Amino acid sequence: MKTLLTLAAAAALFSSPAPAQQSPKATETGTIGGKTITVKYSSPAVRGRKIFGDGGRISSDPNYPVWRAGADSATSFHTDADLDIAGLSVPKGDYTLYVDIKDPDNWQLIVNKQLGQWGLTYTPGRDLGRVKMNMSKPAAPVENLKYTLASTGGNKGTLQLAWENHIASVPITVK
Repeated sequence: MKTLLTLAAAAALFSSPAPAQQSPKATETGTIGGKTITVKYSSPAVRGRKIFGDGGRISSDPNYPVWRAGADSATSFHTDADLDIAGLSVPKGDYTLYVDIKDPDNWQLIVNKQLGQWGLTYTPGRDLGRVKMNMSKPAAPVENLKYTLASTGGNKGTLQLAWENHIASVPITVK
């Protein structure tokens, strides 16, 4: 009987589906104008796949052409100060970032007021607003999604995300 229970337990252990592989979590924190801004995201890898454009990996997401700007849980954004992001007034607080990638060479950053959701849960009615992103190409393909927050002096800075063959950024001003 004991052997039978041991065999049953082993069979259950080895027949259980493995949990889905998640991308590594990452945090980017920057100080602009003496105020802290933080982006928390999951950093997917290219792994030889086509990411953007028709037939790209992201085109199979249910909200396409809106992308969760990361993997797994939605990308979170926190600011300790009121901001101007490329002309969009963003009060201090917590938000979720998405990117409209309909045109792979002309992205729009979406600042959304819904919080804590899985990345594929996007509610357009909760958008605070959208802004055009400045696009460029990296010198070499970027394997893992990377956010960067950088001060450019005084109360000004930039938010940048880079992945695959794209770099997208927006100017930030601390009010």
